[in-house]
Amino acid sequence: MVRSQSADSSEYEDQTPSREVWANGICMKTSEVEAKLDEGNIQEAESSLREGLSLNFEEARALLGRLEYQRGNVEAALHVFDGIDLQVAIQRLQPSFSEKQPSRKGRSRGDSQHAVSQHSASLLLEAIYLKAKSLQKLGRLNDAAHECKRVLDAVEKIFHQGIPDVQVDNRLQDTVRQAVELLPELWKQAGCYHEAMSAYRRALLSQWNLDDDNCSRIQKAFAVFLMHSGVEAGPPSLAAQVDGSYVPKHNLEEAILLLMILVRKFYLGKIVWDPSVLEHLTFALSLCGQTSVLAKELEEIMPGVFHRVDRWNTLALCYSAAGQNKAALNLLRKSLHKNEQPDDLIALLLAAKICSDDSHLAAEGVGYAQRAITNAQGRNEHLKGVAIRMLGLCSGKQATISPSDFERSRLQSEALKLLDAALSLEKNNPDLLFELGMLYAEQRNLNTALRYAKRFIDATGGSLLKGWRLLALILSAQRRFSEAEVVIDAALDETAKWEQGPLHRLKAKLKTSQSLPMDAIETYRYLLALVQAQRKSFGPLRSVSQAGDDRVNEYEVWHGLADLYSRLSHWKDMEVCLGKARELKQYSAEVLYTEGVMLQGRGQVEEAMSSYINALLLDPSFVRCKILIGALLSKRDSNALPVARSILSDALKIEPTNRMAWYYLGIIHRVDGRIADAADCFQAASMLEESDPIENFSSIL
Repeated sequence: MVRSQSADSSEYEDQTPSREVWANGICMKTSEVEAKLDEGNIQEAESSLREGLSLNFEEARALLGRLEYQRGNVEAALHVFDGIDLQVAIQRLQPSFSEKQPSRKGRSRGDSQHAVSQHSASLLLEAIYLKAKSLQKLGRLNDAAHECKRVLDAVEKIFHQGIPDVQVDNRLQDTVRQAVELLPELWKQAGCYHEAMSAYRRALLSQWNLDDDNCSRIQKAFAVFLMHSGVEAGPPSLAAQVDGSYVPKHNLEEAILLLMILVRKFYLGKIVWDPSVLEHLTFALSLCGQTSVLAKELEEIMPGVFHRVDRWNTLALCYSAAGQNKAALNLLRKSLHKNEQPDDLIALLLAAKICSDDSHLAAEGVGYAQRAITNAQGRNEHLKGVAIRMLGLCSGKQATISPSDFERSRLQSEALKLLDAALSLEKNNPDLLFELGMLYAEQRNLNTALRYAKRFIDATGGSLLKGWRLLALILSAQRRFSEAEVVIDAALDETAKWEQGPLHRLKAKLKTSQSLPMDAIETYRYLLALVQAQRKSFGPLRSVSQAGDDRVNEYEVWHGLADLYSRLSHWKDMEVCLGKARELKQYSAEVLYTEGVMLQGRGQVEEAMSSYINALLLDPSFVRCKILIGALLSKRDSNALPVARSILSDALKIEPTNRMAWYYLGIIHRVDGRIADAADCFQAASMLEESDPIENFSSIL
């Protein structure tokens, strides 16, 4: 037996040199050996250990090398370790570990022999491990990795069935655990990333009898390596795969699985909480857009791990990214309560951003944005521009549901001023350019909108689809159809095939506006071919959410084609397309509206009215349905005129720039005898027709 009086630690270089060594029941002071080492008499020092402790050559060399390592003489330790023949030692130790367990009668003698073999193995493997550490300190990383690998190879040769859970020397087990953990780090430091990947897999798949802390550190390091190394790992070898087990498809997926295993270990109380694990998992799940999965992981963390307000804010961010704005806003309302953290700037900004997407929440968002502006001081002053921008967006959204024209105009003007002020603070923010372009376009200030759209495309290098779509719609509103088509063709050249769906649909509408219906139909046929190719590439067995994320959306293609056939009065073709669209989305206000158009074109007015009403029940803010219901009611007796006028006025509150709503409202005023009001409505409709885009600007969002 060989041991020292000083306590063992996880890093050998941190140990204090021992004053005594023990072996085979004999104690020996190291002062004499150290004196000989100081004089450079390695052979004499080795002989002293062999004679004093009854050791063989390899054991004496191992003990001597460890002594030199502990004294900080790395090069001298390396010179001593070089004299150990590990292969000979393995061959001598192998039979003793492969023998059967002794019977109870011979237990004492057998156990004694087994213990001697284990201690000898422990000493020799520790020597090679320390040799690897010495090489690492000297910068010889490749050599260090090869020596560390020799330790693990030797263990596998000695223990064919893996290291047993019991009757294993503690020092031997510690050496193995440290070698398993060190090997991939050495390969990484040497720049051999594929070897590091193999070492990590070997560490986790082989039977090393690692404890939970060791295993968790390796799993975490491997997950970080998979995410940031830039080396594609590929699946584990077939020999390592268990039948029926899930095999990760790529690095990110494997990293996420490892991190989720670590989180699960914490839940089970096997390891202590490591906040960096959650940070890495947040990064990985955000990369692949799985923030709803991250939210679930956060919800399962026991209370007390981190502050409840931090949990609420992080959950809100996850839900917002997953499109669950209602849940996100409810969490933010809790965190911003006066008894919690009402002045948390990031939470205020996120709450304002969520409210800016919903006209009915815009007033609440204005309050959050104003509080954010107040709190954007000192070290947070750089966020003042963001807060002003949120206030502008909320004011612009609030204007869409304003009950009076004066109030609407005031809010729109205020929104533009706020966004201009935000742009002066954030000159390099392309999102502000886009939002200003959208606001000016919706107000039909097309020249200014065109300028901002061009600036947005220049700022983003044409990499974002929404910029090209905005520019094309503005040009179509200016009746510059050929230029709009050139823009779309340029955008198609800059856009990946699977993201071209919205551009091709816009191109089809441009062809229709230019009285080229056959060209439009050909464009839709190309879109259907893209849908089929997309289905073959990504497979038919996908979730509803995945299908909804398709850039080439099959439902929109069939519905757009049905709408085109309705303009051509090809009712049978239109009915076929509607049937295809209904198969993809059974309860759709748009399908019911288009069906109503078809029925009205066939003269089935009552059935058409039923379809419009059903569509309105599904989507109460569907402006086109309100307009056609008002138009049908205006053709009935005078008792229906007030209802028609009310419905059309409601449509104009939602969409003040809809020319058809103004036109039919003018007809109702004319029938009702209010000629001056009718003239104003017709004039508004005529002016809006001159700046009417082929598709609503809001369709971009």
